[in-house]
Amino acid sequence: MIVKEDNPVLEEKKEKSSESSKTKSKTKASSTKRGKKLSTVEGIKFSKEHNLLEDNIYIIFVECESPGNVGFLARVMANFGLKNLVLINPCKLKDESFYQAMHAKSIVENAVKSATYPTLKDFFKTQEINFIVGTTGTPGGSYNLSRIPIKPQELVKSMNLNSKIAILFGREGNGLSNEEINMCDIIVSIPTDPSYPIMNVSHAAAIICYELFKNKNEFPVEGLEEASNIEKELLLKDMDEIIKELNIPTHKEKTALKSFKNIINRAFITGREAHTLKGILRRILMKFK
Repeated sequence: MIVKEDNPVLEEKKEKSSESSKTKSKTKASSTKRGKKLSTVEGIKFSKEHNLLEDNIYIIFVECESPGNVGFLARVMANFGLKNLVLINPCKLKDESFYQAMHAKSIVENAVKSATYPTLKDFFKTQEINFIVGTTGTPGGSYNLSRIPIKPQELVKSMNLNSKIAILFGREGNGLSNEEINMCDIIVSIPTDPSYPIMNVSHAAAIICYELFKNKNEFPVEGLEEASNIEKELLLKDMDEIIKELNIPTHKEKTALKSFKNIINRAFITGREAHTLKGILRRILMKFK
């Protein structure tokens, strides 16, 4: 017969081993939960503005020259909850576009299948856009009214996501043309070091998209609806009539009207404000007649 004697040292080792095993099991379970929490959006509540951000913002890449930048841009968009990528007369897209997009391949695929157009005008014919934002690395001074910019944070603080908004990014080499800039309601530029002012398109997009995303809970949704395109056009029409009554040189008429348009768009006036301002302009016109 073999008699097993109690061994205090052995028993202590068994207890430590058992405790260690339990601790590892708990740690693993905790780690799994943490991993699940970080890798999914389960339990995260997004604001109503988050859906508006996804549905109403269009990122438009005009005549891209590098297929890889399309992928990088799509990846940035996915980082900040955007999905509407539009390509205008792009270069031939290769596998690199999808490879660089990583987990945002679907954004590139959707753009290739259903959101590629030969010109900006073709896109605007198919999609009703209420507000057009241009981006530039070469802002103009006080004499180049079309290129007077605002900073990204100034754009997003007053932006109304109830409207459809297009943000234009230009060619890697030359950016947006003057004609394309003139189509925009407002211009955004990112301050950079003068020794190397031009940013890669995906880097610039990341800064602007970040500003959009971080302020999504601050966007005015109710009660402060931005003036519609029609309301703004009627204001411009009235101001144009007033300017023509002043008998100033033709080139100054154009400058005056462009200045007024810049002020209206930069101020993000509400529908109520547009209605009030229109009444004032009408009364001024009546004084001339």
